[in-house]
Amino acid sequence: MQTFFTDEQLQDPGTKRANEVLRTCVHCGFCTATCPTYQVLGDELDSPRGRIYLIKDMLENNRVPDEKTVRHVDRCLSCLACMTTCPSGVHYMHLVDHARAYIEKNYTRPWHDRALRWMLAQILPYPSRFRFALWLAKMGRPFKGLVPDPRLKAMLEMAPKQVPPVSANDRPQTFAPAAPKRMRVALMTGCAQKALNTDINDATIRLLRRFGCEVVIAEGAGCCGALTHHMGRENDSHDAAAANIRAWTREIQQGGLDAIVINTSGCGTTVKDYWHMFRNSELSADAEQISALAMDVSELLLKLDIPAGEDKGLTVAYHAACSLQHGQQIKAAPKDLLKKVGFQIVEPADPYLCCGSAGTYNLMQPEISGKLKERKVRTLEAKNPDVIAAGNIGCMMQIGSGTKTPIVHSVELLDWATGGPMPRAMGGVRPGEVPILV
Repeated sequence: MQTFFTDEQLQDPGTKRANEVLRTCVHCGFCTATCPTYQVLGDELDSPRGRIYLIKDMLENNRVPDEKTVRHVDRCLSCLACMTTCPSGVHYMHLVDHARAYIEKNYTRPWHDRALRWMLAQILPYPSRFRFALWLAKMGRPFKGLVPDPRLKAMLEMAPKQVPPVSANDRPQTFAPAAPKRMRVALMTGCAQKALNTDINDATIRLLRRFGCEVVIAEGAGCCGALTHHMGRENDSHDAAAANIRAWTREIQQGGLDAIVINTSGCGTTVKDYWHMFRNSELSADAEQISALAMDVSELLLKLDIPAGEDKGLTVAYHAACSLQHGQQIKAAPKDLLKKVGFQIVEPADPYLCCGSAGTYNLMQPEISGKLKERKVRTLEAKNPDVIAAGNIGCMMQIGSGTKTPIVHSVELLDWATGGPMPRAMGGVRPGEVPILV
């Protein structure tokens, strides 16, 4: 694609990167075949190719974003299926992230949109605030019919029926390995996940310890920054990311780290991109080191060589989170691990399509998100599984709100298969109980 940025415009690092990305696009349109919003809406402007044209025009002309451009960019899930499909290697993620930041700085949204986005930015990345909000949403759910805004109604509907108790394992500490030590790793415990489902981190800690990992919960580490990053709030997202970089760098300096383990794939995609976010800052070297150490939990478990198990007699429908299969290009590892320990794995039709969660997308775009959820649930249930497994808390909440089939994180099944408790969603640990570390 030919671009016409001036030398002055290209002095801005974000614009320079956008120019590089735009010039790789050859207008082929392959991306439309796997774009969820194009599948649902059938509008060229709701495809990656259409959005690229809108973004190019907006950035080249330094113009104030118009409502049309903002609407179509907002509808993007950032599922990154287009990046998997693209034969030219267009790094759409960096382009749309820059466009969102540009919109945030130059576009004045209606007051109710600004208020809603501010509220989400002030609540979701903070586990204590989010937990309190979940309690309020739980109490407000019976009155959701009286709520006129579909986005607020979606927030009430997404609140879990039970808010899990705080896990003692989430505070800064170090867990000794339960087997001969093989690695020292930091576990990212995240933000929203700590409020929505504490079993995931508990199961991850047990599993890693069982196979020889010393597990560190670093002081000062928290939200990865993804939730605000995808809303274009660069200052908020970079502040959160910088805190993590500093926290993990201290651990590297004090005791060394073999990996930074992440069990929420949306966070993993973001942390692995810290090198890009901080490429022009004083944290660039540390950010590059952190990105290099970041691993999805399935990547690390492959290195630990978990032993094979007997057939469990259970069929697991594996949902591939977009941030895992497209954002990190991790496709086989979770399925291979689950098969190895004895589960029968099936996959839904069109596994490359998003479930509609996408961070805050299911709250900001509930109609499109709902259609994608219905499609995903239908294809998963068509496999008649005993349980659904996923590697991202957002997907678990989204799919779980539309099916009666139990849904768990892959690490919960792996933990159970290698000596841990049965996942709570399958009738194991009761609400209010804290699993005992093995």
